[in-house]
Amino acid sequence: MIEVLVVDDDTRVARVNAAYVEKVPGFHVAGEAHSAVEALRSMKRLPRLDLILLDHYLPDRTGLEVVQEMRRRGHQADVIMVTAARDVSTVQAAMRQGALQYLVKPFAYAGLRAKLEAYAELRRTLDGGGEAEQAEVDRIFGALSAPSEPGLPKGHSPTTAESVRQCLMKSDGPLSAQEIAERTGVSRQTAQRYLKLLERTGRARLTLKYGDAGRPEHRYEWATRP
Repeated sequence: MIEVLVVDDDTRVARVNAAYVEKVPGFHVAGEAHSAVEALRSMKRLPRLDLILLDHYLPDRTGLEVVQEMRRRGHQADVIMVTAARDVSTVQAAMRQGALQYLVKPFAYAGLRAKLEAYAELRRTLDGGGEAEQAEVDRIFGALSAPSEPGLPKGHSPTTAESVRQCLMKSDGPLSAQEIAERTGVSRQTAQRYLKLLERTGRARLTLKYGDAGRPEHRYEWATRP
């Protein structure tokens, strides 16, 4: 089994990502952490750790600073950045510091699964050992080039999609499009459009709330809670 540490400042997001990992054959979540300090402690505590899914925006340090510190301490676990940070400078810094992959939020299970399956293939290739001819080298370097999940439909904003996604994930119960709109600062029509997209892709669940009269109210909740 490939042992994974999931690091995200949002406990609910961490649980969802951990549930995603557990669904992929061959992977096991060894632990969760919600800050840089917790992450580094977990690396020291866990007897074996192969891969870290690492958020960049942590409350005490950045994910890139965690990578620097773990390497300084001699931790050799591989790193896949899983974060909403999408500026090119952060992506470039992650590459220079040895992150194997960079998965931008928001993403669905299929997106993370593709990265994990590509990582497992890389591990199988490297575990063979020995010397490598050019063709084998090319295969090693190409092992992580699995396609990401499809992008948002034309006319959809990644920033708005992430806001709606986070709002649903952090809610303790179903929300209407109007409630989402009020919490995210978008119009009700915009909120409804993104909620329908999440429902179509299986990431949100639709329920109906019936009142005394009139049409039932559509309410949505995050569908992938562990």
